Amino acid sequence: MKTLRSTLLASALALPLAAPLALADTPEGVLVVAQNIDDIVALDPAQAYEFTSGELVTNLYDRLVQYDAEDTTVLAPGLASDWEADAEAKTITFTLRDGATFASGNPVTVDDVLFSFARVIKLNLTPAFILTQLGWTAENIDQMVTAEGNTVTVKYDGDFSPAFVLNVLAARPASIVDSVLVKEHEVDGDMGNAWLNENSAGSGPFKLDRYAPAQMVRMSANEGYFNGAPEIDSVIIRHVAESATQQLLLEKGDIDLARNLTPDQIASIDNAEIKVETYPQAAVHFLSFNQKTESLTPPAVWEAARYLVDYEGMTNSIIKGQMDVHQAFWPKGFPGSFDETPFTYDPDKAEQILGDAGIETPITVSLDVINAAPFTDMAQSLQASFADAGINFEILPGTGSQVITKYRERSHEAMLLYWGPDFMDPHSNAKAFAYNSDNSDDSYAATTTWRNAWAVPEELNKQTMAALSEADPEKRLEMYRDLQQKVQKDSPIVIMFQAAYQVAMDDDVTGYVNGATSDFVFYRLVEKG
Repeated sequence: MKTLRSTLLASALALPLAAPLALADTPEGVLVVAQNIDDIVALDPAQAYEFTSGELVTNLYDRLVQYDAEDTTVLAPGLASDWEADAEAKTITFTLRDGATFASGNPVTVDDVLFSFARVIKLNLTPAFILTQLGWTAENIDQMVTAEGNTVTVKYDGDFSPAFVLNVLAARPASIVDSVLVKEHEVDGDMGNAWLNENSAGSGPFKLDRYAPAQMVRMSANEGYFNGAPEIDSVIIRHVAESATQQLLLEKGDIDLARNLTPDQIASIDNAEIKVETYPQAAVHFLSFNQKTESLTPPAVWEAARYLVDYEGMTNSIIKGQMDVHQAFWPKGFPGSFDETPFTYDPDKAEQILGDAGIETPITVSLDVINAAPFTDMAQSLQASFADAGINFEILPGTGSQVITKYRERSHEAMLLYWGPDFMDPHSNAKAFAYNSDNSDDSYAATTTWRNAWAVPEELNKQTMAALSEADPEKRLEMYRDLQQKVQKDSPIVIMFQAAYQVAMDDDVTGYVNGATSDFVFYRLVEKG
């Protein structure tokens, strides 16, 4: 009966919006979410690198060690029950958990771990860099990750602490896949990549029932999950790009959660059966300038831009309750953050900076932006405030996947986007915002420095790597603070805000967890009263 209810609901949710839904309440045991999910490019953990993809991977897969729904600040045992680190030998040995199984019913074995890690390295897709920084290559991976009995020994090659390595192994691409199932779906040597972008092969609390791009995702509970079966039978995530439609569906009772409401909509909710929860986020929002565009290369343009953002105006209106002013690459509230905000909206000062540098205005620049709230509103604010100093933005809206793809191609001029750490260590963002050792077009790097074609000064490159290897914890954090201050002052990346995420939900929904990053969104503990 539960399966029939879920099927009927999924069919109803697939109807065009012109046909009003006739549901009074969502079915018992089914959590229905309205969310803009058009940023999804891939679901395979070896390829997934988008925010929504990260949420899904977290709910479908496990890692050897992981941050869990019950306490997202604690690195907890996952598929490994325990581990032992040898800093001198640069190894960590993991003992696999007894009795863990994949959703398919296949047991989790050391062979799955070896296959999963090697697969990420050999496919070498976008998030592979997270693991390759451990010194792993397609040629040496079989020597760097080995197994004996029920243990897996991970060897790393780099001057960093075991704590850093554990954080890397808690990241998305370190998810363990069912090697037996994936091999059955390999086509033309793709190691199951095409199949895993439409299906799942994990041991996580949920399994993927259906994914229809830019339409919906349906996951059902993995009853054999080692950490206890989810409280909810299934989760349906419906793609609803329009925030106004999300609010309408929530108020009608056709969905349980609305993930993308604007501050105005949040403020307008007047319904005793709807509650709003706020979750601090690690994502930082920025404006960046592609250094392939000649008019955007003078440092005076970068400096002036910092005084042309109406920080307070936006946080007091269009992004109120959803973002706070933050001007450094590591988010406030995490060890090593630099929390000074020296820049304010001052168009006169910006004009003076441009004039003193001999910059001729007006400058016309295309600005790529995700065509959804609040990004389009933010882009319009930037368009108005930058025009005060003769920098004219031509806004180019697109879907999340279109904008991100363009960014990865370095084919934009200016970009309004956001960035979250790949793992919870300040090096994750330092490498993204303060490091670029090879700026050539054929040396793709999943960093905002490379994507903006910014040839980072060698001094910053060296300091970024020195901070990574610093053994003294407090000194290491101070090095990251200094890096942030330097990037804040002088780079083509203008960091403006830190996200604070608001989710509106039916009052009878409890247990939803939305941690600081997309990898910390959990449905496992959700209950409906």
